[in-house]
Amino acid sequence: MSSANADPERLIRLLAETGAGNQRAFSQLYQACSSHLYALLLRMLKRRDWADEALQDCFLRVWQKADTYAPEKGAPLTWLLTVARYRALDLLRMKRPEVEMPEEGEEAPMTFADLGQSPEDGAVEREGMGKLHECMKDLQDEQKRSVLLAYYEGYTHQELARQMNAPLGTVKSWVRRGLSRLRECLDR
Repeated sequence: MSSANADPERLIRLLAETGAGNQRAFSQLYQACSSHLYALLLRMLKRRDWADEALQDCFLRVWQKADTYAPEKGAPLTWLLTVARYRALDLLRMKRPEVEMPEEGEEAPMTFADLGQSPEDGAVEREGMGKLHECMKDLQDEQKRSVLLAYYEGYTHQELARQMNAPLGTVKSWVRRGLSRLRECLDR
C-alpha cells in the first residue's frame, strides 16, 4: 500500500496497535507511510544520509509515542508528518549550527502544541487544506515563497536571504508577516 493511498482509518488502527506494542502493526505502518515521510525529510534536509537518519529516528519516536496519537485532534498522516518535520528541524539545528533559533522574547513564527496535536493547534485540520490553500493566495508573492521555503523545504532565514537575494531582516519580515496573515485568514 503506498502512502499516497493510505486509508486514514487503517492508519488510525495501525497507530493504536503500535501504541499497544504490536510490532506487526508498526511494520505495516512503516510500509504505508515511510516513503511519504522520507520525501518530506529529503526535501527539508537535502541529504540522503541525513534523511535516512531522520527517518529512522522518526519511526523510533512513532514507536515510543504512538499511544499519544488522538484521532479527534487530526489526521494520522498529519501527525506522522509533524513528527518527521520536528525530527528534521532538530537534525538541521544539530548538524548546521548556523540555523537560527528564535531570539529571546521573539515568538517562533509557527508552533506546534505537541506531537499529539496537529499543526497550528488543529486549525488546518478543522478548516481543511482547501482553506489554507485559499489563504495562501492572499499572501504577497515574497511572503508566500518565503513561508513555503521555510516550512516545507526547511530553509533557514540565512538560506532564504541568499535564495531570494534579499536582506536578512527583510526575509524575516516576509516570513513573520506571511504567517501572521495566514493565522488571521484561518481564524476567520
